[in-house]
Amino acid sequence: MTSRTGFFVLSGVLLLVSLVCVGEGVQLVATGKPLGIGIGACAFVIPVIGVWFLAQTVRFGRDSERLARELEAEGGLPVDELKRSGGGRIDRASADAVFARRKAEAEADPADWRNFFRLAVAYADAGDVPRARKAMQHAIKLHGAGAPVRPTVD
Repeated sequence: MTSRTGFFVLSGVLLLVSLVCVGEGVQLVATGKPLGIGIGACAFVIPVIGVWFLAQTVRFGRDSERLARELEAEGGLPVDELKRSGGGRIDRASADAVFARRKAEAEADPADWRNFFRLAVAYADAGDVPRARKAMQHAIKLHGAGAPVRPTVD
């Protein structure tokens, strides 16, 4: 199963569970008892949080794909230059070397979203998914803001 298919399956399950949760919440509120009303109100909040999280994830995926397409059109997508073992696993030293280069590029030009996109890919290759996500979020933010013009020093 591809990750996109898995995402859609899990999204469908989340929406189905949300509907069931809201239905149970309605029944609890209909009891008229204070405890039932309180638990029923909570049953309305949980699906809202889940759907909000799903919407944020969809937006992140859409935005990162948009940046990837734009970078591909420019010919700036990072090439896979990592060494791999016979089984296909990424060589740690190779990933660290690419990561160090990508980090230096991002530090040298922190206003360019392209550098942070490539840094996010390097983080992902190194196995650091939380930092990869943060770097990609920063790239999306920089892209949305339009790379700010740096002030000149007179």
